[in-house]
Amino acid sequence: MMISSSACRRLMLRKALGVYERTAIKALSARSFTYSPINYQPSTVKTPSAPQVLKPPTVQHKYKSTAAVDPCVSPREDYNVSETVQGNDACSKVGIDKLGITGPNTIYHNLTFQELFDHEVANGEGEVAHAEYGDTFTVDTGKFTGRSPKDKWIVLNKGSETAANIDWGDVNQPTSPEVFDELYEKAIKHFNTKEKAYVFDCFCGANPKSQKKIRFVHEMAWQQHFVTNMFIRPENKDDIENFDPDFTVINACSQVDEDWERHGLNSEVAVVFNVEKKAAIIFGTWYGGENKKGIFSLMNYWLPMADNPQLPMHCSANVGKNGDSALFFGLSGTGKTTLSADPHRALIGDDEHGWDEDGVFNFEGGCYAKTINLAEKTEPDIYRAIHTDAMLENVALHRSSDGKLVPDYFDVSKTQNGRVSYPIFHIDNYHKPQMAGHPNNIIFLTCDAFGVLPPVSKLSSGQAMYHFISGYTAKVAGTERGITEPTPNFSACFGAAFLTLHPTRYADLLAEKMEKHDAHAWLVNTGWSGGSYGVGERMSIKTTRSCIDSILDGTAAQAEFANDEIFGFEVPVSLPGVDGHLLNPRNAWDNKDSYDQTAKKLAGMFAKNFEQFSGMGSTDYTKFGPKV
Repeated sequence: MMISSSACRRLMLRKALGVYERTAIKALSARSFTYSPINYQPSTVKTPSAPQVLKPPTVQHKYKSTAAVDPCVSPREDYNVSETVQGNDACSKVGIDKLGITGPNTIYHNLTFQELFDHEVANGEGEVAHAEYGDTFTVDTGKFTGRSPKDKWIVLNKGSETAANIDWGDVNQPTSPEVFDELYEKAIKHFNTKEKAYVFDCFCGANPKSQKKIRFVHEMAWQQHFVTNMFIRPENKDDIENFDPDFTVINACSQVDEDWERHGLNSEVAVVFNVEKKAAIIFGTWYGGENKKGIFSLMNYWLPMADNPQLPMHCSANVGKNGDSALFFGLSGTGKTTLSADPHRALIGDDEHGWDEDGVFNFEGGCYAKTINLAEKTEPDIYRAIHTDAMLENVALHRSSDGKLVPDYFDVSKTQNGRVSYPIFHIDNYHKPQMAGHPNNIIFLTCDAFGVLPPVSKLSSGQAMYHFISGYTAKVAGTERGITEPTPNFSACFGAAFLTLHPTRYADLLAEKMEKHDAHAWLVNTGWSGGSYGVGERMSIKTTRSCIDSILDGTAAQAEFANDEIFGFEVPVSLPGVDGHLLNPRNAWDNKDSYDQTAKKLAGMFAKNFEQFSGMGSTDYTKFGPKV
């Protein structure tokens, strides 16, 4: 593959100076832009135009475990199982005739990254953004810039295994087999009017023992691009020869359910899963994350229900040079992605993992990161991952002085949920096997805007389950309409929106695995200290990183501890690189009475939230919560 002269200059400088000495590299690519906003429309299929010549990406290092290999290896070229099947029997050759889809006479099956780009440009499905590290395709998903949880449904098949085990309610809303069948037929009829379709066969779960075969049927190239980035790609054509999927997603996003009221749904948007029929349909939303998180919800059902139950987790994971893996649980804004990206450790994955008898493993083949206020200084790994083959969603574009479209991550006029998807090999320091041994440390991240929780505390096994089920962080003023003061946000297992079983089922599995493999649990506060939001200060990334380093190198476990009288966990008296007065949060507050009142207030919020779990599961963890 040819490399552009600017890419070569960057590569030579990186090799000469090291990845942290960025000044000279940035000087080479420094530009003076005059920004003028461009309003582009939601991505739709347009009349084909001539394909644009794709600029090759800046070369990235590829790592196996934590040892570097040839930096000029191009993993994008390794993925090449593409076939374009044409003719009246195209659907039967690929196997989608079994779904009832027989109309299209051209099937684009597992296109290469280059082919996807060519199709995206030819179809007019979006824009090509001139990102600093390489041209990147970008799409606008219309009015839906995030998931639509109120429009997600699971078919309640009476007498089935799912009927007996799924935790039915606001998260897992039931609908009838008849509604699904009607919508399924509508989706099939739609695809049978098309001359072409995009089919992607892939895998979810890096461990072959529990790996699931997934098939996606899409209308547009960019949608196949998204799942190509996010799921585990087949290594050779034998992997998808006579592919028999465990589950199929038919994405008819350009269609809506006009009969939604008759169907008892909430809107014309419908994301409906039928576990027994091994199929899902998507109507009315273009948002890429519906494809990703829908399968994650299924993994949250399949793995615990296996004969040998396994634990699915909404967490990031990394591994050290000695094979010591660590898990990072946390809701949005807690630092899960940032803190798992460690220059001394290899990234396993940033969002979805499983824990089985062999250890931990990634579900995915890529990353899906937020781009709000993204800068190379604060998020270097994500920033540098945005180049050719990555894909931007709902990111503002501005015209530079030389006429190029440039992403502006600080312009959130479209949405605060701008995203980028990219294959995991865009991260320099990634763990190629995507599997590692059992974790030594489990870290629960919280952004405590009340300023009550210490920067780091050690949890007993019971406390670990309490905080896992609680899944606490806090929203601060300005993040959402109507939020004027710190507001607690509890999300069970740090991912309530994706849990198909009751939260205590996952807690029981976590407790069992932690005990069996002697894993340590920690609560790390990346939020405020010295006062609540508006009075105190946010923990510095340096302080939080020092806490994480102490956990991972074993220093924290050897520290002297003091017991927190309200929350009951153990707080280190001192840690390297951490200001001593921060470790005891009460000491950091000028007004001790105010701290005491705020701590009791937060403890009461924990207790109130946990009432819904009292007496549930094999163990009632209520007694491991704070004293109120």
